[in-house]
Amino acid sequence: MNDYKKVASFEAEKGKVKKVVLLYSGGLDTSVMLKWIQDEYKAEVIALTVDLGQQAEDLNAIREKALKLGAKKAHVIDAKDEFADSYIAKGIKANSSYQGAYHLATAIGRPLLAKIAVEIAEKEGADTIAHGCTGKGNDQVRIDATAITLNPKIKILAPVREWAMGRDEEIEYAKKNNIPVPVTKEKPYSYDENMWGSSAESGEIEEPDVIPPLNKILKICNLPENAPDSPEYVKLGFEKGIPVLLNGKKMKLSLLIDALARIGANHGIGISYHIEDRVVGLKNRDLYEMPSATIIIAAHKNLEKYVCTRQENEFKTLVDEKWAYLCYGGLWLEPLMNELNAFCDKVNEKVNGTVTVKLFKGKVDVVAIESDFALYDKKLVTFMKDRTFNQNASAGFIELWSLQMKLANQVKKK
Repeated sequence: MNDYKKVASFEAEKGKVKKVVLLYSGGLDTSVMLKWIQDEYKAEVIALTVDLGQQAEDLNAIREKALKLGAKKAHVIDAKDEFADSYIAKGIKANSSYQGAYHLATAIGRPLLAKIAVEIAEKEGADTIAHGCTGKGNDQVRIDATAITLNPKIKILAPVREWAMGRDEEIEYAKKNNIPVPVTKEKPYSYDENMWGSSAESGEIEEPDVIPPLNKILKICNLPENAPDSPEYVKLGFEKGIPVLLNGKKMKLSLLIDALARIGANHGIGISYHIEDRVVGLKNRDLYEMPSATIIIAAHKNLEKYVCTRQENEFKTLVDEKWAYLCYGGLWLEPLMNELNAFCDKVNEKVNGTVTVKLFKGKVDVVAIESDFALYDKKLVTFMKDRTFNQNASAGFIELWSLQMKLANQVKKK
């Protein structure tokens, strides 16, 4: 029995909902709820599918499926370039990574989905936005917070928060109502994908003491052990912190990310078993596939470090970490986010150059780097005989550098 009670002012109420824009992926949750909203809320449903560069999905088939399930309209919006240029680009400059090896693929995409949903709702005269997020996850926070910030009058409907169905019950509901879904009890995995990466949840992934069967779960990447037996070297050319050249060929960011993802996926790059702290306080494990993100962030971080001073690099790690927590937590429109982006833009004005990465059996190594802005002088660092660096000054520097440490330890001995 469902005991969900609505307490937030932005939650949609039965009897007051007339027209709903449903963020529709074509998966189990949103396919079930497309019919469920019609039955439970007696509301008109407009399906909205946003193309963020999903490799493994047929968006036209998803549109047709929505219409067959009763959607009055089904919009498919191509937002690949906006996603790359206005969202992912900010993540690259901030070396986007949350609590380790999660490069925030889903998190970066959610604010854009919410923005487009608000725009379509206004265009269609809809009073409500619906999505397939659970009450235990991060995405409800990201979408709801963005939507109500952009339009404080919009109402939100999140069926998974309020219906009394678990995963198995949803599958049975789908069978009963002739709703085709790609999920079975044998393969219960839930996916979210865009050009920056894919995340998988459910099944064995939810059991941290169980090794997930990658051969059943992976959608994008080769298993590292099945990857080519020879390494591949890739050159990325950066301008102001953004990759613009792939192996010498100039490409817009969305196409470069797509092309690099295919190269990286072939080598099993970017597979991550990731334990993380959700916004709502739960510990969780996800399984990520992020070939492009893993390669680009590794290359960018090394190039940025190469052209910045030690003080800049130290402070930038603090900025990057805060950026990641704000992005992960759905605070894309928080004023501090704009201020951090302004700092990242300024630092990245000089992040220009070429980075060569080696891809082999799931591993990325930055093996060569060059930049006109590099704070590097071979004459200063060489172990060969050279008088450019005054080694006579080193001993005096060490004496002053270690002075307080020496005094502190002398005090302890008294």
